[in-house]
Amino acid sequence: MDYLDIEKIILEDDQRGMTSIYEKINKGYLERSVDLILENKGLVFISTGFYIFSAQSSETDGPPGAIALGETLEKLGFEVMYVTDKFSKNIISGMSSEEKVIDFPITSHTESSKVANDLIKDYDPKSIIAIERAGLSSDGKYKNFKGLDFSKYNAKVDYLFEQHPSTVGIGDGGNEIGMGNYKDIIFQLDNISISPSIITTTQNIIASTSNWGAYGLIAGISKKTKMNLIPSVQKGKNLINLAYKLGAVEGMSGESKPWVDGRSLEKDKICLEKLNSLF
Repeated sequence: MDYLDIEKIILEDDQRGMTSIYEKINKGYLERSVDLILENKGLVFISTGFYIFSAQSSETDGPPGAIALGETLEKLGFEVMYVTDKFSKNIISGMSSEEKVIDFPITSHTESSKVANDLIKDYDPKSIIAIERAGLSSDGKYKNFKGLDFSKYNAKVDYLFEQHPSTVGIGDGGNEIGMGNYKDIIFQLDNISISPSIITTTQNIIASTSNWGAYGLIAGISKKTKMNLIPSVQKGKNLINLAYKLGAVEGMSGESKPWVDGRSLEKDKICLEKLNSLF
């Protein structure tokens, strides 16, 4: 198994133009992300939760991958805290535990910067990871894939990433934290009609869904540690179902169903099937 094989698997069935970005960027981001995390052992912040208007809650893409990654890191002796806001807190708490969730307030830029600074000082995270978390665009707003502004429903956790030297972003559309690494490329591509995030991360992982990006990261960690830590297909389904039962919705339609970015559970499982087949 090669890290580039994993990168190709998590980009299969791409419907958002990520393969177009992949053709133009420096490959090997998965191994670089694995090294960054494993070389900075200690407490890790994982931020997720992408707000959907119709549900006043977050989507099913993000929380399952975040929990799977968090559980993987805990098996390796890391401590994990999840950072989100009030619209996703119940989902993340229900999938992990309330004690592990930091509720980042929805407030001004100035106050958000201070909150981020205080959290870094108080917790001393060794790395910070975003999985399907909206990032600021160049006009200072948070926008979904339809271009709608949902800034007043989204905590500015971006400041955590702006103030820390070891960060990883996982995204699948261009408007997530970390996709600022590729904003110039996104502006050049005709098939990605979105206001890209300008928020950069030390390393960035692109995938067909952000959950798949998280699973790819777990596969990379498995390769590096020589331990198969990849969730089973059933575990992946269970995580999506749990997020759905806690109020998460399918992100493309906003419908309350256990789908992810237009894929049913049966279609979504292909990523974990192929990753597990590598071991």
